[in-house]
Amino acid sequence: MQTFDAIVIGSGQGGTPLAKKLAKAGFQTLLVEKRLVGGTCINDGCTPTKAMIASARRAHAVRHSGELGILSGECRIDFEKIKERKNGIVSRFREAAQKGLENTPGLTLLMGEARFSGQRTVLVKTREGEETFTAPHIFINTGASPSIPRIPGLGSIPYYTSTTLLDIENIPPHLFILGGSYIALELGQLFRRLGSQVTIIDKAPLFLHHEDRDVADALRQVLEAEGIKIYTQTEVLQIQQETNGFSLKLKQDGKEQSLTGTHLLVATGREPQTRALEPEKAGVATDEKGFIKVDDQLQTTAPGIYALGDVKGGPAFTHIAYNDHLIILKNVLQKGPASIKGRPVPYTMFTDPQLGRIGITETDARKQGLNIEVVTLPMDKTARGIETGETAGLMKAVVDADTKQVLGAAILAAEGGEVMSVLEMAMIGKIPCDEIREMIFAHPLYTESLNNLFMQLDQ
Repeated sequence: MQTFDAIVIGSGQGGTPLAKKLAKAGFQTLLVEKRLVGGTCINDGCTPTKAMIASARRAHAVRHSGELGILSGECRIDFEKIKERKNGIVSRFREAAQKGLENTPGLTLLMGEARFSGQRTVLVKTREGEETFTAPHIFINTGASPSIPRIPGLGSIPYYTSTTLLDIENIPPHLFILGGSYIALELGQLFRRLGSQVTIIDKAPLFLHHEDRDVADALRQVLEAEGIKIYTQTEVLQIQQETNGFSLKLKQDGKEQSLTGTHLLVATGREPQTRALEPEKAGVATDEKGFIKVDDQLQTTAPGIYALGDVKGGPAFTHIAYNDHLIILKNVLQKGPASIKGRPVPYTMFTDPQLGRIGITETDARKQGLNIEVVTLPMDKTARGIETGETAGLMKAVVDADTKQVLGAAILAAEGGEVMSVLEMAMIGKIPCDEIREMIFAHPLYTESLNNLFMQLDQ
């Protein structure tokens, strides 16, 4: 048995910087990775999807360039070139991450699958065999993987997940997507713009049920205008293989119908990668879904063992995993107390237009009985939107009626995530909306429209 000062299991966007910084702080650190350095974000998630979304956006721009006086002719898709570019970016990021780990003194990178064999004891299976390691500090960053629902017939047909779809050989003629998550909508619009027919089937009663209705409806209009068919409150009863694809037996509003498609993407959620880890052997408790239980300092139920990123549940975003590692470092190296309680949780859905979100929604604010004011500004009323032809969407903010502090915002717009980030900084800095209303922004940025958004409070 080998002893280290720290063991990090998983090299995602939390585990990688955590391992490097622990090593630089003097901890003899072991980082165990079972598949690819960089985790989901670099290899299967953020990096490859956003690279391909950029290609799809260019295709969409070419098709609509005539609206701006540019006559481009037929738009042709070189799908192999799109994938080559995507794969090149992924390889570049992964290799840089791995090189950074390998060049860090005091850090050992071991490729293999880890599982707990006792308290603060980890057994790692590699190509060469098995070896046991122990450390007083262990950090779990094993992430999550696609969850596959139990639907009769699903196992009898070839289907894709968000991990495998990006390596598909050809553009699907008709792509069905099970689930209405952000991943489903991003990939749906991506392949629609590359030429697929796209049908989204969601069992949730409302489209984007976590968002306010005006925001969700505005995005739905955009997607449907591009030709994407969206079914909500729809149950898949059975899937059956056909000669040229498959058929789905659906039930919506008590009525049954059948639809046929050529390719199927299952995007119905993700589950934690804890089963093979056997956390119970180390005294690490999980919830009913397998997510590791942690306190506000990311400490598990076993002393000295922490969890960060998607494996612990909660907001499943790369930037949250990265912030988790900062929380842990402050508590382990500086003796804290740093906490995840009350931290902002910004996110952006990379549809086009983007949906940038921060803070509370209007729906939740009213459920809580808060004294609020709500302001909205359609993007077709903004100078930058009109000038660029990016008029889809809206800006929306929820404001405390007494303090004039911004409580939340939804920016459905081109570069909506960037505009949202400005409001996040205002919220953190306690800048009231009446100051934002009079703030000088460079003209004519999308951000400048925040002046006009908050000007409505005077009306």
